[in-house]
Amino acid sequence: MDCWTRGEQLVQVQRIDAHHHLWRYVPEEYPWMESGMQALHRDYLLEDLAQVTQAAGVTGTVAVQARQSTVETEWLSGLAAGSDLIRGVVGWAPLIDADVREYLERISSMPKVKAVRHVLHDEPDDLYMLREDFNRGVSHLKDLGLRYDLLIREGHLRQTIEFVDRHPGQIFILDHVAKPLIKERTFSPWRENMRELARRGNVYCKLSGMTTEADWSSWRDGDLMPYFDIALETFGPARSMFGSDWPVLNLACSYERWMMFVERAVIGLSPHERGQVLSSTAVEAYGL
Repeated sequence: MDCWTRGEQLVQVQRIDAHHHLWRYVPEEYPWMESGMQALHRDYLLEDLAQVTQAAGVTGTVAVQARQSTVETEWLSGLAAGSDLIRGVVGWAPLIDADVREYLERISSMPKVKAVRHVLHDEPDDLYMLREDFNRGVSHLKDLGLRYDLLIREGHLRQTIEFVDRHPGQIFILDHVAKPLIKERTFSPWRENMRELARRGNVYCKLSGMTTEADWSSWRDGDLMPYFDIALETFGPARSMFGSDWPVLNLACSYERWMMFVERAVIGLSPHERGQVLSSTAVEAYGL
C-alpha cells in the first residue's frame, strides 16, 4: 500500500487491478492467441497472479473472461470464491439467447460475479451491439445487479454510444480505453468519440490495454502518455480505473513496468484522485 502526505494528512492508497485474465491453455479454446503470441501459450493461474500482484503492491483484482464460455465463468467464480485476492469476476453469458435470463439469474448469485462481457471487437458485424436480441439480453442485467464490460476498438465508438443510450441506468465499463491506434499515433476521431461517450455518467473507463496497441518491442512512455492523459481527463479520476490486462500485457511489457508507468502517469493528481484511479473507482463501479 502506498502513502502520500498532503499537508498534515496521511493518505493511504491501495491498489486494485480492475482487469486481468486467468486460463489453462488449450490451443483450440483460445483461437485469438495468434502466431507471435507465444508468451501466452501456457497456463496462467492464481499462483502466477499472486506472484506478480504481490510484487507490485496490488491487493485486489477483477478477473475477466478470456473465452466466450459459460464453463469459464463458473471456473473463474470458483477460483474467486477461494481467493482473497480476486474480488470480482467479469464472466460471459449467451446474451442473444432467448432464455438468457435464467442463466443470468444463476451467475448473478455465484460468488463474486459482478459483470458480463462479450468480445464485440471480434464480431464480423461491426454493428453487433445494436442487434435487437443482444440488447434484449443486456436489458436484463441492471435489475440483476450485473455490470457490462465494453470490449471494443476505437472504430466501434459511435455505435457503442448508441448502444449505451438504449440502456440508461445500466453501468458500463469501457475496457482498454477503446483500443486507440497508438502505434499509428492517431488521435481523431477516437478522442472526440471518447469525450462524447464520457458524457454518459453511467460509463466508466479502464486505463488498461495500451501497451499492446503500441509497438510491442519499442514503445516508450511518451507513446502512451497522451492517450492515458486524454482518457483520464475525459472520464475523470472518479470514473477511471487502473487495469493491467495481464497476462496479455506480457506481449509488450512486464507487470512491474506497467505499474511503474501508471504511477508516473497519475503523479500529478491529488492523493484522493490517485486513490480513485488505483482502487476506489473499481470498488464503486463493480460493487467490490
